[in-house]
Amino acid sequence: MTTEAPPPQGGSDTSPAGPTTEKFVEVQESAEFGELRRAHRSFAFPLTLAFIAWYLLYVLMSNYAGGFMGTKVFGNINVALVFGLGQFLTTFLIAWFYSRHAATKLDPKSAAIKSRLEAGE
Repeated sequence: MTTEAPPPQGGSDTSPAGPTTEKFVEVQESAEFGELRRAHRSFAFPLTLAFIAWYLLYVLMSNYAGGFMGTKVFGNINVALVFGLGQFLTTFLIAWFYSRHAATKLDPKSAAIKSRLEAGE
C-alpha cells in the first residue's frame, strides 16, 4: 500500500512550483535553522522535564505519603487538593510561557526562514 498521492491530473495548474527537496534539506542543515531548533529545545525540554518531575512528585506523594497529602490546609482543603490544583495552574502557566517564547523567539526566526524558502533564495 502506497502513501504517496498521485500526481495532479491536467496541466491547468498555474501555481508556481514549491521548493525542492534539496532546498528543504539545505535549509534544515543551515546554521539559522539549527539556531531555531536550539531556541525551541532549550525552552521545551527543560520545562517538559520539570513538569514531568512535578507530576510524578504529585503521584508518588499521593500513593506513599497519604498522611501528608491528607493534611488540612484550611477548612476541608488538604495538601492533595492544593497539589492537584497546582497541576492545572502549572499547565496553564507553561502554555502561556511557551506562547510568549514562541512569539518573541521562534516565530520571527521561522517566518524569516519560511519567507526566504518561498522566495527561492
